[in-house]
Amino acid sequence: MCETCGCSNHHEHHEHDNSRTIAVEQDILQRNNLLAERNRGYFESKNIFCLNLMSSPGSGKTTLLEATIRQLKDKRKIYVIEGDQQTANDSERIAALDIPVFQINTGDGCHLEASAVHHAVLHLNPSERSLLFIENVGNLICPAMFDLGEALKVVVISPTEGEDKPLKYPHIFHEANVCVINKTDLTPYLNVSIQQLHENCLKVNPQLRLFEVSALQAATLDEWCNWLMTFQPNQA
Repeated sequence: MCETCGCSNHHEHHEHDNSRTIAVEQDILQRNNLLAERNRGYFESKNIFCLNLMSSPGSGKTTLLEATIRQLKDKRKIYVIEGDQQTANDSERIAALDIPVFQINTGDGCHLEASAVHHAVLHLNPSERSLLFIENVGNLICPAMFDLGEALKVVVISPTEGEDKPLKYPHIFHEANVCVINKTDLTPYLNVSIQQLHENCLKVNPQLRLFEVSALQAATLDEWCNWLMTFQPNQA
């Protein structure tokens, strides 16, 4: 677990006793995992399909979410939890689509935790058989370490980040169930191979389900959106 990422949960780790540091880290994760299981039980009891969207800043996560909502909002009830260190910019974009949304600002925290998601879910009170998207804080490290109770983890990456990102930040790709390669419309202007990026994702996690999309081109989202509509959480 990162001790220098600026996350407020880690401030108590700044000790020279390594055994004490490990114990504190384990305690944090155990408490989070217990709450995550409670969240998961709630989602399963109401047949809510919950996805945890993770990425670095600038991958186009929010734009992808907006485009997905536009295609699916008339077919299924959708709720969104937005995580950012500061501002309500992204939640305002989602609210403009007439979607129930709850903003979580983490301050100096670099990821969402199960307790914050629990609080947001109590506020949103999502209906049965709905879709719940959790847009995590933009970060390629810490979000992958914290279970939120989601059915699936989805990592979003864009070719503007470079084709070697899965190799440089393997943990988040290893933990993810799905990878969405976004901004494919930009590849003609970049010295990046989508095929190599695809292969690097599978090198880290051969089980990844991959989608290649451009959030600005609705037709490229059909496969992704169709999968969201047909996937059953018990398939995870």
